[in-house]
Amino acid sequence: MKLAARITKIKPSATLAVNAKAQEMRAKGREVVSLAVGEPDFGTPEHVTEAMKKALDQGYTRYTAVPGLPEVREAVAGYFNRHYQAGAESEQVMLSNGGKQCLFNLLQVLLDPGDEVLIPAPYWVSYPDMTALAGGNPVIVPTSAENGFELAIDDLEKKVSSGTKLLILNSPSNPTGQVYSRHKLEEIFDWAVSRDIFVISDEIYDRLVYPPAEPASLSRIWDRAGENLAVVNGLSKSFATTGLRAGFVLAGEEIIKAMSKLQGQSTSNVCSPVQKGMQAALEGGEEFVERMRRSLGKRRDMAMQKIKDWPGSVCVEPQGAFYLFPRLDACPSAGWPGSVSICERILEKTGVAVVPGEAFGDDTCLRISYAVDENTLEKALDAVGKVVCG
Repeated sequence: MKLAARITKIKPSATLAVNAKAQEMRAKGREVVSLAVGEPDFGTPEHVTEAMKKALDQGYTRYTAVPGLPEVREAVAGYFNRHYQAGAESEQVMLSNGGKQCLFNLLQVLLDPGDEVLIPAPYWVSYPDMTALAGGNPVIVPTSAENGFELAIDDLEKKVSSGTKLLILNSPSNPTGQVYSRHKLEEIFDWAVSRDIFVISDEIYDRLVYPPAEPASLSRIWDRAGENLAVVNGLSKSFATTGLRAGFVLAGEEIIKAMSKLQGQSTSNVCSPVQKGMQAALEGGEEFVERMRRSLGKRRDMAMQKIKDWPGSVCVEPQGAFYLFPRLDACPSAGWPGSVSICERILEKTGVAVVPGEAFGDDTCLRISYAVDENTLEKALDAVGKVVCG
């Protein structure tokens, strides 16, 4: 059987591939510490799991409308309105199986073959491949550690063309932890609108921001965004619910209807009891989120200090999310063999799994997650340091 050409255009997810290798080594009896997967090590809040259990007892085991239960869509709109004064309405939101499906659906309904998508690098690993699957052409817009990985309008101007249809923004960033200010986000959005470019703002880490940086969202300008913006978010990171696949999107009603039609022919509705868990999370306060954010901030500070002690390393301090993205090609590791080779060397010698920067568009870096307990993180970084520092 000959496979479809489209599947040959994409690569397996690097983060999931590294995690699979780590699991394989564990199965063989090897002790492995994973600093690879973007998954908080905190338990899901009790009020969320209790809401799902209650939903099962109440018979929430049937199909719902594809875009979600009305009360849950209302809770999503309330989230944007409470935090960012968006003025969103429930008809402008829908639920999907994780933020990943929101992004996939958006690209499928917005792109025609050959449309160009501006993707700032370093980027989340799936943006280029999702674009290719939708028939679009990913156009990478490089940024650098020297400027804090912040995107400049001049960077965009160098890559824009008559075929540019979309721009994908990600703040806080996976993999760098870089956070755009409200002013910067709006500056980039206004530039895009002036060029007739639609903006997708991936804000899945929006509540995990460390002071003095502040959470910012393009939903704050929803009243003037018109049909030029979609905001993607979900509960996976902020509420430690990665396996529940609880994502949502804010977009114009025409786009929501198109995404619902597409999702209706693929996965249909999000798991019914999960939807009630989403409602509980969105309406139940953020004490859990704040506790996790403070803990992650302490880990970040410790991890940053460790990496600063690695000769030749350059690491921009992350302002959000839970990743470090150090540049290590100048470290004395018997020459820089490339990020893939160094990750393989680290895993084999130390049993610590990290992700090659090549997968995020920068082969001089590694992505290190600090969403593990401090003791484990400290020992793992010491082990990694011995390898990269020769």
